[in-house]
Amino acid sequence: MFSKILIANRGEIACRIIRTARRMGIRTVAVYSEADRDALHVEMADEAVAIGPPPSAQSYLQIDRIVEACKQTGAEAVHPGYGFLSEREAFAEALAKAGVVFIGPNPKAIAAMGDKIESKKLALAAKVNTVPGYVGEIRDAEHAKKIAKDIGYPVMVKASAGGGGKGLRIVHREGELAQAIQSSKNEAKASFGDDRLFIEKFVTEPRHIEIQVMGDRHGNVIHLNERECSIQRRNQKVIEEAPSPFLDEKTRHAMGEQAVLLAKAVNYDSAGTVEFIVDKDRNFYFLEMNTRLQVEHPVTELVTGLDLVELMIRAAAGDKLPVRQSDVKIGGWALEARVYAEDPYRGFLPSTGRLVRYRPPREGRHGDVTVRNDTGVYEGGEISLYYDPMIAKLCTHAPTRADVIEAMAAALDEFRIEGISHNIPFLAAIMQNRRFREGRLTTGFIAEEFPDGFHGLAPDDADIRRFAAAAVAAKLTRTARAARITGALNGAIPLPTAYVVSFGDRAVRVDDAHFHHQHLRAHMDGMAYEATIRWHPGEPILRLEDKSGAAAIQIARMAGGYRLSHGGVRIVASVRSARAAQLAALMPRKRTADNSRYLLCPMPGLVVSINVKEGQEVKTGESLAVVEAMKMENVLTAERDAVVKKINARKGDSLAVDDVIMEFA
Repeated sequence: MFSKILIANRGEIACRIIRTARRMGIRTVAVYSEADRDALHVEMADEAVAIGPPPSAQSYLQIDRIVEACKQTGAEAVHPGYGFLSEREAFAEALAKAGVVFIGPNPKAIAAMGDKIESKKLALAAKVNTVPGYVGEIRDAEHAKKIAKDIGYPVMVKASAGGGGKGLRIVHREGELAQAIQSSKNEAKASFGDDRLFIEKFVTEPRHIEIQVMGDRHGNVIHLNERECSIQRRNQKVIEEAPSPFLDEKTRHAMGEQAVLLAKAVNYDSAGTVEFIVDKDRNFYFLEMNTRLQVEHPVTELVTGLDLVELMIRAAAGDKLPVRQSDVKIGGWALEARVYAEDPYRGFLPSTGRLVRYRPPREGRHGDVTVRNDTGVYEGGEISLYYDPMIAKLCTHAPTRADVIEAMAAALDEFRIEGISHNIPFLAAIMQNRRFREGRLTTGFIAEEFPDGFHGLAPDDADIRRFAAAAVAAKLTRTARAARITGALNGAIPLPTAYVVSFGDRAVRVDDAHFHHQHLRAHMDGMAYEATIRWHPGEPILRLEDKSGAAAIQIARMAGGYRLSHGGVRIVASVRSARAAQLAALMPRKRTADNSRYLLCPMPGLVVSINVKEGQEVKTGESLAVVEAMKMENVLTAERDAVVKKINARKGDSLAVDDVIMEFA
């Protein structure tokens, strides 16, 4: 067994690998860019080596610098995590040449299966079902047009060296193809150093279901059953689960057999994932093989009880697999929700900045429920624009799918993040979605369920009562505490018991409100209401239980009231006396500024291209500019017909949120 390994990655996956290595008694070496000097993985590792400037192409993708870090520290092996160099044959070969073990598959397996084009050819030769398409590299836009016309739209433009949704575009008509090719090439080059593309048919109503395989260097290969990864946005997975609610035992067995067959064909000897597209009739088609650890591997670990990182390390050290296929069982149900630094209320635009508050739910086993949170950040740390926007992977495990969804909903409600925008309200809303709860999933789920974007869930009557109760209890608690301050009136003036709680255009009259020993009694709009409430001023979570059930409500004080959120509902509650509420209703409302004449930068980012000129007439939907943020290109389009009056930005400019890119006449 190795005594020291280097982790050629960053963020949550580097931290996760360090935890397993530490448990195994293995010392660890972290590498870091200038932007990650104060990162959590650097703090956790036993040693750390700087490898370059912030852009990944100048640091985490620099093979020579990582090999040199191994020599400098005496690391015997390297775990690449996922992304960056994890599927680069040249990296594994460079390590071997330096006498360092690559904790992953052998270079030939990476070459055969890590390349999406070559893996499709190999799968065809092995008579594995594959998605219809062109098995080869596209030469240029004209070549792509011919292929797409032959296959029939919609098609997928995909990076041959891709993964994680990078370099992938779905194209519905010929007019979108040129921009899709350019963006895919740019993303692939920036993320993988390889801009080769191919095209395949986009299967309608598809499910994305993948099989985890594990091999050793003695010829043994097994599969660890499936993961359902259909909940995706912009081709990036958002929520994953194991097992799939769709597969029957016959299909699971067939998919597992094909995955193992494919892995054995290239003498696969580590952790890998064979991805399939499954149609509504349970016909499955090989999509690609990822020759690395997957982001969503924790759900497999939770249902099998196996540590995939440990298995990878042991396989690389020459150990045989400690389990056989017959030993692999499905124990309960697991969910993973990816917490991203993005604003779901503004089209999921990336968000950067400092984590003013970062308080995840309590990890560990609580009864039949297990909560796990894989992260690479800490309170006070910074979310950089240079890397993937993932903050954490929140996982829950429970006996049944219904139980694990409830556990995830509760854990999301307790997850507090401030300082940047994040997608927790969106994840919480999915947990409440009927279609999701019924398991009726496709890769189009998010687009179909939120066609106009995410605007938060509307509160129902039970939510309104709970929010009103939370706001009044908080108000009474703070007022009672203020009355006890030395030199104050010491309660000589009785606490008010009547309030109007306003939620925008909706208001609730709360009378006879008394809050004592965690028990609230009141009348809401004339109806009796009681709840048990546990909260102290300053705490981010208020716990409430009434006849509708228990709830964890996030609460933050603001002028005139509180900002509250629970179950995907986010609301501002103003708590006033009846007279103050009357006066507040007479106050003029501030008008929103008219920015329709400007194209504003929606996120901090780098201008990749300006696609129009001053004086040019543009039509609705036409591409105006492309801005890159967090390794993804965002195409900004015209929202209406207009004439470009002035352009304020140029290619290569670094912009902040709401910087004016161009002005319209």
